[in-house]
Amino acid sequence: MRNERRSRPEEEAEQYEDSANITAGRNSVRELLASERDIDKIFVQKGERTGSITSLIAQARSRSIPVVECEKAKLDRISGGVNHQGIAAFAAEKEYCTIDDIISFAESKGEKPLIVIADRIEDPHNLGALIRAAECAGAHGVIIPKRKGAMLTQIVSKASAGALEHMRIAKVTNLAMTVDELKEKGLWIFAAEAGGEKFYEQDLTCGAAIVLGSEGKGVAKLLLDKCDFILSIPMYGKVNSFNVAAAGAVILCEAARQRNK
Repeated sequence: MRNERRSRPEEEAEQYEDSANITAGRNSVRELLASERDIDKIFVQKGERTGSITSLIAQARSRSIPVVECEKAKLDRISGGVNHQGIAAFAAEKEYCTIDDIISFAESKGEKPLIVIADRIEDPHNLGALIRAAECAGAHGVIIPKRKGAMLTQIVSKASAGALEHMRIAKVTNLAMTVDELKEKGLWIFAAEAGGEKFYEQDLTCGAAIVLGSEGKGVAKLLLDKCDFILSIPMYGKVNSFNVAAAGAVILCEAARQRNK
C-alpha cells in the first residue's frame, strides 16, 4: 500500500536530529563500535576520509553497518552541538532480535507466527505507527531492512506510542533471502498490494508474514514475485490507497479477528 509522502536521499539524516542515541566524535564512535551494541548507521562528513575516520569506516563496513555521507551543517545538527570531528553514529532505540527469536516467541505462546515485513518504509512516523498496529493486533515481530528504510529512532518510538518496547524487531541485510528463509520455516508470505484478493477472503490463520511496501513505490518487484498471495483492500472513495501504516492496521486486524474467533 502506498503513501504520497517519500523521503529524499539527502533528507535521510533528518530523522536522527535531536536523538539521545547519537554518539559523535572519533574516539566515542570507536568505543561504540567496540561495545558490539546494535548500530543502525554511521554518518560521515562529506570529504572526511582521512586519518582515523578511514579505519572507523572500515570497521563499520566489516559489520555491515551503513555509512552515510552528509554535509557538515547536517552533521552539526545531528550531533547537537558536540564536536563530531566529521563522524557520528546512531545506536538503535532498542536491541534487535533474530528471526528465530520471533518464531520461538510465537511457539512459546502456542500460536502460529504472524510477522510484518516492512519493505523500505522511509518515514519514521509510518514505521512507528505500523509497529503500533502490529503490537495491537498480536503480531509476534516486525522485520526491517538494514538499508533503504527508517531505523529505530526516537521518532519511531514516539510514533509507536510505547509499542516498540513490546515488539520484537529483526533487522536483515536482504529481504528477499529472508522471505525464502521464512518459507523454509513453513510460513506463507502475503503482500499488501493492488490487484490481489480481497484481504478478508484470505485465510490468515496460518503461519504468515505480511509484506508492506514503501511509500510511493509499494512492494519491490523482486519481493512481490516471491510472495505466495497478494492481498488488496477494496477502496470506495476518491483516494486510491491507504498509507502503509493504515493498510497494515486493516490487514493485521483481520488476521487477529480470524485467529481469535
